[in-house]
Amino acid sequence: MKIDDIKKICVVGAGNMGHQISMLAAICGYQVSCVDVSEEQLNKARDFAKTYLPGRVAKGKMSEEEAKAAGARLSFTTDMKEALADTDFVIEAATEKLELKRQIFKELDRLSPPHAVLATNSSFFVSSMVADVTSRPDKVCNMHFFNPALVMKCVEVVQGPYTSEQTTELTMELSRRLKKEPVKLNKEIYGFLVNRILSAINNEALYLLDTGVASAEDIDKAVVNALGHPLGPFRLQDLTGIDLSYHIMMERYNETGDPADKPSPTIVEKYVKGEWGQKTGKGFYDYSNDKA
Repeated sequence: MKIDDIKKICVVGAGNMGHQISMLAAICGYQVSCVDVSEEQLNKARDFAKTYLPGRVAKGKMSEEEAKAAGARLSFTTDMKEALADTDFVIEAATEKLELKRQIFKELDRLSPPHAVLATNSSFFVSSMVADVTSRPDKVCNMHFFNPALVMKCVEVVQGPYTSEQTTELTMELSRRLKKEPVKLNKEIYGFLVNRILSAINNEALYLLDTGVASAEDIDKAVVNALGHPLGPFRLQDLTGIDLSYHIMMERYNETGDPADKPSPTIVEKYVKGEWGQKTGKGFYDYSNDKA
């Protein structure tokens, strides 16, 4: 399959990453089907589309005709078979739980056309952890977008041990067609490039917070004003979701058994309390009255 053969993209998962990737692909001219088991999530994704596209028109970023065309190319469904019909490229953007992803990829392999590439948007899990449940491991790879996917330019493309060179290059070119700047990893490594660097920063920031050295606010101020980061580590975790951080850390700990991989006490406390960041109105900062 060549890049111009990709006409339809299926995005699995209508959460924050999934619905933005879906919108991005529709704006860039692809037929897109976004599928999720949750009708509630799909309704949120539909509501996002209804506000995002007119908002782009109002800001002069798109014409009304372009917005209508993009909206017409985007559909939402709970029916996996319907979503995968005639698809050429699948991007899985489900919750960061390995067993769930393995179940999804088994289903994707069963229902997708034989030529379709199956990519995972996982933030940490390498594609070889799901490729073995498919009959097409050469067409399985990582295609990791960053949050918010409509804005962030980087996409990490990882060539797994079973991923063909053709699949890797196709995914790199698709990223460019989606107006992104892809970076290629020549081999698999847990966490890829960006999240390995971010994890080192986040782990140290959490250590400083957990041991009472400084507040979350002051640690964020230091990182922004001394290191030039646009967001501090705690503000960033509120944006990406503290629940996501918890699940990633627990999956890693369950895999390695290394106590160093356990979530920090603060992350555990906030996860249990349901203080997951912007999505719940409170995380390290309070968003209930748009204070942050």
